Amino acid sequence: MTNKTWIITGTSTGFGKSLATLLAKKPDVNLVATARNPEKLAYLDEFDHGQIKKLTLDVTNQSEIDAVVKETQSAFGSIDVLVNNAGIGYFGTFEESDRETVKYMFDVNVWGLVDMTRAVLPAMRQQKSGVIVNFSSIGGLFSFPTLSFYHGTKFAVEGISESLAKEVTDFNIKVMLIEPSGFRTDWAGRSSEKALPKIEDYQQFEKFIEGNAEGAHHEAGDPDKAAAIIYDQVTDHAADLPLRLPLGKFASDTAIQKYTASLAQFEKLHDLSASADQPE
Repeated sequence: MTNKTWIITGTSTGFGKSLATLLAKKPDVNLVATARNPEKLAYLDEFDHGQIKKLTLDVTNQSEIDAVVKETQSAFGSIDVLVNNAGIGYFGTFEESDRETVKYMFDVNVWGLVDMTRAVLPAMRQQKSGVIVNFSSIGGLFSFPTLSFYHGTKFAVEGISESLAKEVTDFNIKVMLIEPSGFRTDWAGRSSEKALPKIEDYQQFEKFIEGNAEGAHHEAGDPDKAAAIIYDQVTDHAADLPLRLPLGKFASDTAIQKYTASLAQFEKLHDLSASADQPE
C-alpha cells in the first residue's frame, strides 16, 4: 500500500504539533511538517526514518508555499491531505482594533489558507483524490465580543471552504472544516494579541479579554484527542467526511443552539421575506 502524504501548516505548537506527532508514528504516512521556524520541529526527529520533511513556511510568503509544494512532490510524489492549521488570534473591540494588525491576521488566517490550498489543488485534481482540512473555529459560526475581526477571518474560511467543497467534488476531493471550542493550545495565550479597552464605554470587556488570557492551557479541549479524531475521520470515514466538524462539547452545543435559534427566526420571518419577491 502506498503511503499517504500529509502537509500540515503551523506544526510548532497546538493542534498542528499534536497532529504531526500522531502522524509521525504512523507506518503508512509521509509527513511534511511546516513552521516559520523549523528548529521548533525537533520533536519529530525521534520518529524520522525518511518519511518526514521539516520545511520552512510562512503562509503569507508565496515563494515559500511554492517551495513546500515542489519539495513535497519531489520527495513523495503525491499530496493526499492538506491541513491548513496555521492561524493567529486578536482580542479587541471593533472600534479600537488596530487595522494593520487585524489586516495581517486576515493575511495569515484567510489568504495564507487560500494560497496554500490553491498551490496543492492542481496535484489533487490530477490524481483525482485528496482531502483539504481547514481549521476554522466555533468562532466561524458564533460570535463573541472583542473578537469581531477574528470572527471575520473564520467566517471567511467557512464560506470559502463550503463553496470550494462543491467545486471539487467531481474530482474526488473532500473538504472538512474543523470548528474547535477552547483547547489547551497557545491560541488564547501566545498566539493571539490582546488590545485592552482604552475607551471608557468598553471597559466592561476588559475582564473578558483578561479571562481568556488567564485561562490559556486550562481549557476543556485536549488537542491530542482532537488530532486522533481528525486522523480517524480523514482515513476511515473519507467517503462520508463531514463538511463541518465541531470539536469540544462547547463547540457542539453552541453550534446546535445557534442553528436552532436561527432556524426559528428564519421560519418566523418566512412570509415577510417571501413578500419581497415579485408575484408569480
